[in-house]
Amino acid sequence: MACFIIPGGEAVITTVAEKIVRAKEKNVETDVPKISLSTKLGWLNKLLFGGSALLAFEHVWHGEVTPWFPFLTAMNSAEDAAEMFHEMSTVGVSMALLCTAVWGVMLAVAHVYEKKAAKEAAEEA
Repeated sequence: MACFIIPGGEAVITTVAEKIVRAKEKNVETDVPKISLSTKLGWLNKLLFGGSALLAFEHVWHGEVTPWFPFLTAMNSAEDAAEMFHEMSTVGVSMALLCTAVWGVMLAVAHVYEKKAAKEAAEEA
């Protein structure tokens, strides 16, 4: 019922981290072809916000999220709230971990391409 809150929360945290890293990277210049950490964090943000939006849309579609207070239908009773927290701890955490794992694979692929580009740049020099 509220599993989208977990990846959404992680996305907010990584967005703040991206802004901090981007501010520190502004004055850094390098000759080596490399993707910045802030760009890589941006990839993670997009994955997390996209996954969170997909889960939120699914819950709106099924009527579990409403535009009036308390916004989550599971907050109407204690039994439903317990089920909601269980879903958050299973589905929400799973979605956040899956998005982070996909991001890790993306980083590994990007690293391979960065090494290849650095090698080609060294051969040209």
